[in-house]
Amino acid sequence: MPPIRRIGLLFAYDWDRIGFERHASRHKFYRGGFDLFSFPDNLRLIGFDFDRFADRTADRARRCGWLAVLSHHEPFGALAAAMVAEQLGLPGVPPEAILAAQHKLHARRVLENVAPEACLAFAGLDLDYGEPVPEHLPGGFEYPVYVKPVKAAFSVLAREVGSRAALQAHTRFDWRELWVIRHLVEPFDRVCRARLPQAGSAHRLLLEAPVDPGTPQFNLDGWVFDGQVHALGVVDAIMYPGTQAFMRWEVPSRLPESVQARALDVARRFLGAIGYSLGFFNLEFFYDAATDRLTVIECNPRLASQFSDLYRRVQGIDAHAWSLALALGEDPRLLRREDPTACAAASLVYRAFDADGLPAMPDRTLRSAWQQHFPDGLLFAFGRSGYSLRRDLKWTGSHRYGIVHLGAPDAAQLQVRAEAASRMLGWPVPYADDARLERESGSSTREVA
Repeated sequence: MPPIRRIGLLFAYDWDRIGFERHASRHKFYRGGFDLFSFPDNLRLIGFDFDRFADRTADRARRCGWLAVLSHHEPFGALAAAMVAEQLGLPGVPPEAILAAQHKLHARRVLENVAPEACLAFAGLDLDYGEPVPEHLPGGFEYPVYVKPVKAAFSVLAREVGSRAALQAHTRFDWRELWVIRHLVEPFDRVCRARLPQAGSAHRLLLEAPVDPGTPQFNLDGWVFDGQVHALGVVDAIMYPGTQAFMRWEVPSRLPESVQARALDVARRFLGAIGYSLGFFNLEFFYDAATDRLTVIECNPRLASQFSDLYRRVQGIDAHAWSLALALGEDPRLLRREDPTACAAASLVYRAFDADGLPAMPDRTLRSAWQQHFPDGLLFAFGRSGYSLRRDLKWTGSHRYGIVHLGAPDAAQLQVRAEAASRMLGWPVPYADDARLERESGSSTREVA
C-alpha cells in the first residue's frame, strides 16, 4: 500500500465533503476554513484577513507535514489555498491568477484583449452601496442592462435591470445585507489592492450587454497541467422558463464538438493570459446557434464540484481524485478510471420564486425511504425561512431549496426517474414547462454552479 499523504482541504463543504470522503483511506485530510453562510460559523467573517489566515494555515501545514493544499470554494477557498501553497513552495497556481479570474471587471478586460469575439460589451460602475445611480451609465450603456458585483458568487445580486429606478432599488440594502456584502468583498479587495492593483476596487458593479434569456448556457470543465489546458467535458444548462435560473444540468452535452473546441480555445487564451498554471477550471458561456456566437459569462479558477459526480457517473472520471493529483503536482491522467454507471446524468435544481412557493423539506423517514427507492441518488435539502429566505429571493431572484443527482441508461429514462424522485419528495418536477413562472418572472439571473 502506498503511504498515506497529508493534504490540507480549505473551505470544503457539501459536494467537496462527499467527493473527498471517498479518498479518506488513502489520504489524511486536514480541514480549515468555515461556512460563510451558516450561523455561528459566519461570525468568523468578522475581521477575516486572507494574509493572516494563510500565515496560520501555513504554520499548521509545516507542523503536520502537508504535501498539498487545495480548495474548490469560490468566495474564499481558492485564493486562500493558492496563498498557502505559495508560502510552502507546494504545487499550486499563483494567487494573482486567482485574483485575475475572480475580479470580474479585470477578467473582462483580459478577455477583451485575448478573445474579443467571445467578450460581451461591458463597463465598470463606480457606485458605493446605496449611493444614487448616475443619470447616465458609463460606456455608452442604456437600459436594459445586465448588472452584477465585481466580486460575488452564486449569482448574488446579478440580474437584468430595465431602468435607473430599478437599478437604484437593486443596490439599496438593509444593515444586515450591507454587513454580509462588505465582509465578503473586503478581504478579497484587500489582497487585490496589494497584489493586483491594476484591477481596481472590487467594491463596485459590472455592467454587461444583456443576452436574450432564451440563449442556451453551457459549462466547459477542464484542467491545466504542465502548461497544457485540457477539457474534461461540457455540461448543458436548462433554465426555468422565462428566467436564467438553472432548473437542471445534464451530461453528456448536446453541444456540437466544434463549438466545444472553440470554447476550449477561448479558455486556453484566457488562462494563459492570467497565468493560471495548475488545477481545474470552469468556463461558463452562452452559445447562440442562430448567430453561431459563443460568449463567455465568466471563468472560475477551480473545479465546479457540483458537476464532479455527473462526470463520475457518465465518464468514470473522479474529478475530486484528479484534483488531488494536481495539487500534488501529478498528472491526473495516470489515475485509473472507474466503470461508468450511467449513460446520462443530471443535477436537478429545485427553486421557489416567491415566499409562498417553498414546499416542505423531507424528514428523516422520507429521506430514508427515498434513498431506498433511489440508491444511486444524491439528495440535498436546504430550505430557508424568514430573513434568510427573503434575502435569497432579493439577491438571486429565487431560493434554491433542493438538489437531486440521478443517472440513467439514457435521457428519456433519466426524465422518468427524475419525475418519480420529485413526486416522492413532494417537489415540483424540474422538467415541466411551468407557464406561471414565465408569467411571473420579471427579470433574469445568471448563476454559477
